[in-house]
Amino acid sequence: MAEGSSAPTEVAPPGVNINVPHSARIYDYWLGGKDNFAVDRAVGEAMIQAIPGMRYMAKENRKFVHRVARDLVEKEGIRQFLDIGTGIPTRPNLHEVAQSLDPTTHVVYVDNDPIVLVHARALMISRPEGRSEYIAADIRRPTSILDDPALRDTLDLKQPVGLTLIAILMLLSDEDDPWGKVAELRDALPSGSCLAITHPTADFNPDEVNAAVAAATGAGMTLVARTREAVERFFGDWEILEPGVSPVSAWRPDEPVADPEAAYYWAGVARKP
Repeated sequence: MAEGSSAPTEVAPPGVNINVPHSARIYDYWLGGKDNFAVDRAVGEAMIQAIPGMRYMAKENRKFVHRVARDLVEKEGIRQFLDIGTGIPTRPNLHEVAQSLDPTTHVVYVDNDPIVLVHARALMISRPEGRSEYIAADIRRPTSILDDPALRDTLDLKQPVGLTLIAILMLLSDEDDPWGKVAELRDALPSGSCLAITHPTADFNPDEVNAAVAAATGAGMTLVARTREAVERFFGDWEILEPGVSPVSAWRPDEPVADPEAAYYWAGVARKP
């Protein structure tokens, strides 16, 4: 770089603080996206140093979203979804998978990062027969999500809903009572609804995961890895579908997985009786 020159200045949309890392943008960085800032890349790289397979894990999480959307439509008859903690859109998005099977499917996406909102409005375009909407809200306030006019106008809460919480509950500390927040969401949904969760864990490799958690928390983020038992609690008294709470790569894989525990996430789906 020539003397006197400086690095390009990063410019963010209104409401986005580029000095504070955000999980959605870190995840975008791991997936090879461009919607992230220096602070996100720094934390993302620190976590990769702790877990060299981090990019692989992010991709396995996305594959789970595709499989679960497909199975909930084809096997459980779900035609409407509530996806909380959407993240920056990465194609194919949940509604694209679901609507490829039934174009009439309705989807509501929820996230609390303004940059996600910018992209959601541009990319999450529904097929004409269905509908896709976005809500700027936080899982810490379930009522604000459930009472949002866009949700009420898009989803019929008297009919089964597929609630997806993908790599989001890790951002709530135990003091936030994530189990209580998920229970509020479960209680609002009718019989036949399904809940899909992925959650990072230290069960498979404590040293690497604890180092990644330390990198995130050292940057001011909340990141909690939980045990299989703690993840199972999120499903309450709903019926956990086969194959149970499993390593994310091993949940109904499309093809055999050489090492299911190479991605340090638990995943599961349950149905409301």
